[in-house]
Amino acid sequence: MPPLAEQLRPETLEQFIGQEHLVGENAILNKIIVSGNIPSMILWGPPGVGKTTLAFIISKYLNRPFITLSAVNSGVKDVRKVIEQAKVQNAKAILFIDEIHRFSKSQQDSLLGAVEKGTITLIGATTENPSFEVISPLLSRCQVFILKSLTEENLQKILKTAVAHLEKQKNIKINITETEALFRISGGDARKLLNALEIIVNSEKIIDNKILITNKSTLDIIQKNLTMYDKKGEKHYDIISAFIKSIRGSDPNAAVYWLARMIEGGEDPKFIARRLLILASEDIGNANPNALLLANACFDAVSKIGWPESRIILSQTAIYLASSPKSNASYMAINSAEETANRTGDLPVPLHLRNAPTKLMKDIDYGKNYKYAHNYKNNFAVQEFLPEKLSGKKFYIPQNNKRENLIRMWLKTLWGKKYNY
Repeated sequence: MPPLAEQLRPETLEQFIGQEHLVGENAILNKIIVSGNIPSMILWGPPGVGKTTLAFIISKYLNRPFITLSAVNSGVKDVRKVIEQAKVQNAKAILFIDEIHRFSKSQQDSLLGAVEKGTITLIGATTENPSFEVISPLLSRCQVFILKSLTEENLQKILKTAVAHLEKQKNIKINITETEALFRISGGDARKLLNALEIIVNSEKIIDNKILITNKSTLDIIQKNLTMYDKKGEKHYDIISAFIKSIRGSDPNAAVYWLARMIEGGEDPKFIARRLLILASEDIGNANPNALLLANACFDAVSKIGWPESRIILSQTAIYLASSPKSNASYMAINSAEETANRTGDLPVPLHLRNAPTKLMKDIDYGKNYKYAHNYKNNFAVQEFLPEKLSGKKFYIPQNNKRENLIRMWLKTLWGKKYNY
């Protein structure tokens, strides 16, 4: 019998749960599908949010041949064979390529002509930013749709459907009194949720024709069945999570261990390097600005080198980042600024900060009284740079480390009590 996730795979848009911004009523992808004139597309989003299912639903709705390739075990020869078949059949086949980010440049190049001529309609699925992983000529021929992690409400609906299905299939009653552990394990991934539920139901004792599922029973059973639970590759995301958290937690030993696990598993070195680059800014930032420079150099180097030599560069970078002082002040600052910008709306730019390229703009005081900082002592002049309603609002809060303490002292010298540094 197929896994539960496969048994419950939706076959229509009405059955599809989540991604309302794309497939909900009057949403863009819904309209495109209904029109019957779909472009080649890239579906970008986390694992288990419906990329493969959505591609299948599209092909079924349009009654087109649906051909699937996995970038993990398919090459240029396989792509060309599919394209030749599509030419002979002349049936406007949909070619679905899972993990298209793993295709090499030459493999992606082999798709260009067929996509350009409309011989096939390409639907690529990726968990990685296509701007980095899909070649520009192919990306320009595709529409990119971003899928989001499933919400708790989405997961509740999926869980309810799955429980009803299993109860009917096994002729038992399933009572889930607590869902927190199930949802935490799933991480917004429907496949993980269904895999976990299936393992629990198959492992839990049946008493009086009933199965009771709690947070404790969920965690106990999943821990015992970890290998089975990860057989579809979900461990990939758990290990990168452990790797990042070890570096954030300043443990270079754990960081190198998890790095070794990824190396032995054949992980894409650019995938690891990209995560290090994000971490260098998000978790270290101005506590050690060199971290971002080293992480960027690491990404460039592994992009040129590949395995096995990249493991040394990744190890050096991971150890450096793990051993570095930490600060998420830049990350928190932009979060706070975005929240304020969204909440306060389109506040006007102060007149003295506005650009004045025309005489009319100058006449209505655009740029008037602006103080050019370099004309003043210490290249600084006190003036207002925020909209009036936000005057004195502090977004950047330096944290307690050597470099940011110096930044705090400097800002306090410049601004006095204005920002309360």
